[in-house]
Amino acid sequence: MSSLFPGAAAASHGRTESRSVAAAESTPLAGTTNLAERLREPVNLTELRREAEKAAKDLEAATKALEQRRAKIQASEKELAAKLRELQVAERAFAQVRQPLSDLVSQFYQRPIGGDAAFFLSGDSDASTLRAMADVSQLVAERNQVLDDGARLQAERERLAAEAQELRAGNLLAEAQMGAEIETLRTRSSKIVKSLTQALVKLGVKVDKSGNPAAGCAPTRAASLNEFPNGLIPKAYLCPLQQRGNELRGDAALAFISMNEAYKRRFGRPMCVTDSYRNLAEQQSVYYRRPGFAAVPGRSNHGLGLAVDLCGGVERFRSAEFNWLEANSKKFGWMHPRWAYVSPFEPWHWEYDPKLGSLL
Repeated sequence: MSSLFPGAAAASHGRTESRSVAAAESTPLAGTTNLAERLREPVNLTELRREAEKAAKDLEAATKALEQRRAKIQASEKELAAKLRELQVAERAFAQVRQPLSDLVSQFYQRPIGGDAAFFLSGDSDASTLRAMADVSQLVAERNQVLDDGARLQAERERLAAEAQELRAGNLLAEAQMGAEIETLRTRSSKIVKSLTQALVKLGVKVDKSGNPAAGCAPTRAASLNEFPNGLIPKAYLCPLQQRGNELRGDAALAFISMNEAYKRRFGRPMCVTDSYRNLAEQQSVYYRRPGFAAVPGRSNHGLGLAVDLCGGVERFRSAEFNWLEANSKKFGWMHPRWAYVSPFEPWHWEYDPKLGSLL
C-alpha cells in the first residue's frame, strides 16, 4: 500500500523517555474461521488487518458491480422505451390501414347492392352494379389484409409486453440481489472493524469517548492518504500506539503494536518510543535544531506516519534490543534503513515498509 498516513508526537532524536501502557500479550490464531470464536481468543492483528483489507476490497468490488449493473439497467430501460415507442408506431400504422376498410364498409351499407347481384349474374348488370361488386371484392380483400395485419400487430404487442415485463422483473431482482450482497459485506466489514477495535483496546490502545480507536486505525484508509501532503495528515487518519502520545498511519501502527507485543515477550517491557509521526511544524523544528540529523521538512518518513525513533536500549548500536529488532522487525514490516547505519548514523530510527507489510 502506498501514500501518507501518520500520527502526532514531537520530540528530538536524543530524548529518551519511557511512555508505555500495560497491555495483554497477543498470540496467533489457531486456524479457526469463526469470527465470534476469534473474539474470545487472543487476536492476531496481522490476520485481522488482512481480513479488514479483504472485506474492504470485496465491498468495493460489489459496489462497482452494482454501479455497472445499474448502468446496464438504464440501458435496458432505454431499450424498453424504444420498444414501447415501436409498438405505438405499429398501432398507429394499424389504425391507418383499418381506416380505408371502415370507409368501404360505410359506403357498402349506404349503397347496398342487394338484388343488383342477380343482374350481374344474368349478364344484364350495369356499371353501377359492377362498381358495387368491385367494392365488395375490394372490401373482402382489405378485410383479410387488415385481419392479417391485426394478428401480426397483436402478436408483436404481446411479444413486446412480455419482454418489457421480463426486463423490469430482471432489473428489480438483480438490484435486490446486489443490494443484499453489499449489505452482507458491510455487516462483515463492520464486524471485523469491531473485533479489531476490541483487540486494540485489550492491548492498551486508548480509545475516544465513543469507545472507538481513531479512524486511522483502519488499515484500508492508508491507501487514501495520497491526498494529504507530508506532515499535514489530519488527526482523524492517525492510529494511536500503546505508547501514549504517539501515532502512526493505520497499517504501520497495527504492525508496530504486534512487534511491540513480541518485544515485550522477549524483554519483559514494551518498546520505548521517543518520536513517531511529526507534523510539518514539528519536522521544521527538529530540522533547524539538529541540522544533519533530520530530513528536510516535507520529505521525512515521520511526516508520512511510517517512522519511529526508539529508546530503551535500541538507540545503542549492537545492543541486545537493537540486535533483536534487526533480526525480527521485518517479520512485522519494519526495518532499519540502510542510510541509518552510516549517514547519518541513527540506530534509533526505524521505518515501516508498506510493500513489505502487505506481504505478511
